[in-house]
Amino acid sequence: MDDKILNEIGFTPIDEEIIPEDDEIIELIDAITADEDELEEADVDLTDMLLTTEQEELNDVIESDFAIDVAIAMEEFTDEELLAFYERLDNEHAAQILEQMDEDLQQRFVALLDYPAILAMFRYMSNDDIADIIGEMPVNRRKTILRRLKSREDVESLLLYPDDTAGGIMTTEYIALSDKLTIEKALQKIKEIAPKTEIIDTIFVLNGKKELIGTADLRDILVEENTTTLAEIMYDNVVTVTPDMDQEEVSHIASKYDLTAVPVVNRKGALLGIITVDDIIDVLFEEQTEDILKMGGASAEESIDSTIIESVKFRLPWLMVNLCTAFLASFTLSLFEDTISQVVALSATMTIIANMGGNAGNQTMAIVLRSITLGEINLKDDWMKVVKPILAGIINGAIIGSIAGVIVAMKYGNMYLGVITVLAMILNNIVAGVFGFFVPLVLKALHVDPALASSIFLTAATDVLGFFAFLSLANLFLPLLM
Repeated sequence: MDDKILNEIGFTPIDEEIIPEDDEIIELIDAITADEDELEEADVDLTDMLLTTEQEELNDVIESDFAIDVAIAMEEFTDEELLAFYERLDNEHAAQILEQMDEDLQQRFVALLDYPAILAMFRYMSNDDIADIIGEMPVNRRKTILRRLKSREDVESLLLYPDDTAGGIMTTEYIALSDKLTIEKALQKIKEIAPKTEIIDTIFVLNGKKELIGTADLRDILVEENTTTLAEIMYDNVVTVTPDMDQEEVSHIASKYDLTAVPVVNRKGALLGIITVDDIIDVLFEEQTEDILKMGGASAEESIDSTIIESVKFRLPWLMVNLCTAFLASFTLSLFEDTISQVVALSATMTIIANMGGNAGNQTMAIVLRSITLGEINLKDDWMKVVKPILAGIINGAIIGSIAGVIVAMKYGNMYLGVITVLAMILNNIVAGVFGFFVPLVLKALHVDPALASSIFLTAATDVLGFFAFLSLANLFLPLLM
C-alpha cells in the first residue's frame, strides 16, 4: 500500500529499530523462563521455611505472613521442632503466634516450656487470651503461673466465669474514663492507657460510682474543644450484657446493634470488661459449627483428629436413639405385612413418601432454627405460626404427590395406587411441617439446644407416620389394588 494512503488513514509505521532481532527475542524468552524457575524455587512450603531460613531473615518471614498462617504451619511440627522454632523467636513474635494457635497446639506448646518462658510471652498478650490458655492447664501448673503473673487479679476474675459466657470471653483491657474529664485530660489518659488495650476507638465513660453511663468515640474526642467534658459528648444509650449471659446471646446482641465492643457490667452497672468484635466473630463461627454438628447428632467436641474411642463415645448415644426410632418404623411396617405381601408395589412406593416428607421437614426446621437463633420466635407466643408450614405442606404435597402419583400409576398400571400416593404425600408433608416446626421449639422450651439431633426426631416422625398413612390408605383401597 502506498505510504501516502497510509498517512491519510492515520497509520503510523513501526520504527524498524525497535523491533527486536530473532536473537534478542530468544534471549527475552530465556530471561522470562529463568524468572519463572526462580519463582518456583522461591515458592517453598511455609513449614520448611520457618525451620530452615536464616536467623536474621526469620523475623521478616513472620512479619510478612499473618501469625495465623505461621500457627497453622506449626501444627505439623514435632515437639523437638516446636522447641527449636521457639528458641529462634523473640517473645513478642512468640506471643503473637501463640494467640493464634488452636487450643490443642497451645497446650502442647506451653507444656514444653518452663515458667519464665511462658510468663515472658504472656507480657505481650491480652488478659482474656492468657485466661483461655491458663484455664486449660493442669491445676498445679495453673496455680504456679498465676502466682507469678503480674496481672493475676484480672486473669483470675476472668477464670471465674464459664468459657461459653460473656464473662468467659470478655477482656479487662479497655479504656474507661471519668465523665468529668475534659477532652484535653482525656487525651492524655488515652495516650497513657492505649498501648495496653485491645481497642481505642470506643472510650467507656464512668460516673463517680464507677458505673458505666455512656461511651464516646475517639473521633468525636479528637475534634472537640479541649475544655469540653466527656459527659457532654458521650452517648448515654449503652447496650450492655451481664457476665453470666450465654455467648451466643451476646453475639446476637452485637449483630443486632452493630457493636464493635460489648461492655459487660455487673448487676449494679459497674463495668467488668468488654467483648471485642474478634471474639464475637469466633463465637458466631463456633456456635454455627456446633449447631450443624448437633443437627446430625454429632458432638462439637469431636474433630477429624479425635481418637476412635472418643468418636465412638461422642456418636454412640445418638446412634442408639436412632436405632430405637428405626425399630419404631420397622414395627409400623410389621403391622401391614399382609397388605404389603399382597401388593408388592407398595414396598417400592412407600420409601418415596418417607423421603419426600423428611426433606420437607428439614426445610421447615432450618427456617425455624434460624428464627430461634435470631430471637424471632418462641413456643409460647408463636405456636400458631404452625399454620403456615401446614398449608405449605398441603400445597407442596399435592403438587409433588400428583407428579409421583402419575408416574406410579403408569409404572404399575393402577390408577388407585397413584391416588393413594397423592393422598399419602399430602399427609406426610403436613406431618413434616408440624414436626419440623415444633421439634426445635419444644427443645428450646425445655432449655435444650434446639439443634440437638432435631433431624433424628424429625426423620423418625416422617418415617413412622408416613409409612402408617400410606399403608393405612393402601389397606382401605386393597381390593382396588389387586
